[in-house]
Amino acid sequence: MDISNLWDAEWEVSEELARKLISSQFPSLMSAPIKRLGYGWDNTVFLVGEDYVFRFPRRKVAIDLLRMEAKILPKLADFVTLPYSKPLFFGEGNLEYPAPFLGYPYLSGKFPIGLTDEQRQLSTSLLAQFLKRLHAFPVQIAQENGIQRDHRNLTDLTERKEKMLKFLSDLSPHLKREEHRAILDYLEQHTTDRVQQRYVFLHGDLHFKNILVNKRGEVSGIIDWGDMNLGHPACDLNVAYSFLPPHARSDFFREYGEVDEETKVLARMIAVYIPMLILMQAIDEKDNEVAVEAKAIIARALADV
Repeated sequence: MDISNLWDAEWEVSEELARKLISSQFPSLMSAPIKRLGYGWDNTVFLVGEDYVFRFPRRKVAIDLLRMEAKILPKLADFVTLPYSKPLFFGEGNLEYPAPFLGYPYLSGKFPIGLTDEQRQLSTSLLAQFLKRLHAFPVQIAQENGIQRDHRNLTDLTERKEKMLKFLSDLSPHLKREEHRAILDYLEQHTTDRVQQRYVFLHGDLHFKNILVNKRGEVSGIIDWGDMNLGHPACDLNVAYSFLPPHARSDFFREYGEVDEETKVLARMIAVYIPMLILMQAIDEKDNEVAVEAKAIIARALADV
């Protein structure tokens, strides 16, 4: 695929290095076993004992994001209605490793892969209340702590549409004809150029690899807050299209609060945009399970009741 791999690491973090950094700075964890859980675009994640996870940046761009998490996440406790990654351990880099790192309580659960519509519907109220409260976090406090304003220019739908058409071209060999046609028809029918900017506090990267669910399939935790920013609520409201089945959307928006059609247009576009990116990474890394889930999300986001 002719794309630059935004997810490639600038440095790797081994279990041995993670163990050395953690035990030297947090002696109480010296004897705890350490196991790599996985990695995202920005961080490598390790399970430490049974109670904690540590995230280590694997790209320079993640360093400032992690420092921001350390400042702002503790302040969210009175607003976040779901378990979330509140940092407890604040580590610093050294000559062997160039970045800070954070440790959090371990949140039990799994990624919402392969859930039925019935299971997804169970989280309608949970997600609506979570986002209603999160978006009420005071913008002034966020600004005072250095949170950026819409650094990804989400409200420019023309630019986003152009990116998605490029993604679609790259993905074409990996899509069935009907999958390609559905995305292309959606983009060709999309005529809105830009939506009016609004500023609320956002998680900023709310997709299935940053959401945990319990055995019933209900949302049980929200992780990876590195893309927190002030911007349009549609960025997070994409879950109404990407996570929930179509028939649950009206209940979600009723409980979240009044949402105009412009916001719904942007939310749906982001709900298609994010899994297209995840699908490209999954194809590059030959992760068939994630690729199948990303395709299912796109189909759900494009579906109407």
